[in-house]
Amino acid sequence: MSDLPFTLDQLRILKAIAAEGSFKRAADSLYVSQPAVSLQVQNLERQLDVPLFDRGGRRAQLTEAGHLLLSYGEKILSLCQETCRAIEDLQNLQGGTLIVGASQTTGTYLLPRMIGLFRQKYADVAVQLHVHSTRRTAWSVVNGQVDLAIIGGEIPGELAESLEIIPYSEDELALILPVFHPFTKLETIQKEDLYKLQFIALDSQSTIRKVIDQVLARHDIDTRRLKVEMELNSIEAIKNAVQSGLGAAFVSTSAIAKELQMGVLHCTPIEGVIVKRTLWLIFNPNRYRSKAAEAFSKEILPQFAAPGWNLDVLKSTHHHRSMAINTTVDTDTSHSDES
Repeated sequence: MSDLPFTLDQLRILKAIAAEGSFKRAADSLYVSQPAVSLQVQNLERQLDVPLFDRGGRRAQLTEAGHLLLSYGEKILSLCQETCRAIEDLQNLQGGTLIVGASQTTGTYLLPRMIGLFRQKYADVAVQLHVHSTRRTAWSVVNGQVDLAIIGGEIPGELAESLEIIPYSEDELALILPVFHPFTKLETIQKEDLYKLQFIALDSQSTIRKVIDQVLARHDIDTRRLKVEMELNSIEAIKNAVQSGLGAAFVSTSAIAKELQMGVLHCTPIEGVIVKRTLWLIFNPNRYRSKAAEAFSKEILPQFAAPGWNLDVLKSTHHHRSMAINTTVDTDTSHSDES
């Protein structure tokens, strides 16, 4: 059999250049010299007898042949990683790797606790947590870069077709106020009281913001009348702003446990209104599932799941292939990674 016209290292270099947009940045990301990268690309183009990059602009742009090779190259590299992890599993969890994905809120406030429990029992397993937008996280699961993920946004249809998508838990979004606000003296406030508050919120296109607007609208609250005085790009920034007395906000209850315990924020119920969204567990049924991922699924996931959640849902190969969308399910966008 004749030799292949490319090597795995050349595919890694091609992928890095496409991601970084330049030969120099690709070389830096791979910890090699720029001449070494250029030489490998020249050899690859000579072996394939096609140009892979359009070198006319300031940014390294792939040609049609370059895009084609990158598409197949990413699959080849992903399968190589999957093969290595399957071989690692022969050690029966004495080593190996678990890669978990998450959208921003779950990755910041939920997954670290879950991973901490897992590491207490499986200290020799290397654990990676990849926190990105819902769309990017779903893409990573589809392509085998992540074993499983917990996300809070709606997955695009073209990705959902390749995934098992299972309702995992509910995330309540609470109204928080500065501790010195007059409403903190009340057991509950009325829906009309929301119009008297000044709000701090995420971007109007963010996942959580859409959930809040949908649920409030369902309770006959006109979100257009809410006074959004400030938009910030992170939950932590919003909490700090509320704590400083700049306004009120809706945030995940998982994000404010420490602040409530310390008494620096106040959570105020709204009469007859509960703002919740569904958290989804996703994995690729057509990819190899490592023993580390199996152990995490069996021993850790049930501890944080909604009441009545059953591990048997993971055994169904065609269960919840598409998400049932209701008023508390949000939409991932490119405008904000918070979800």
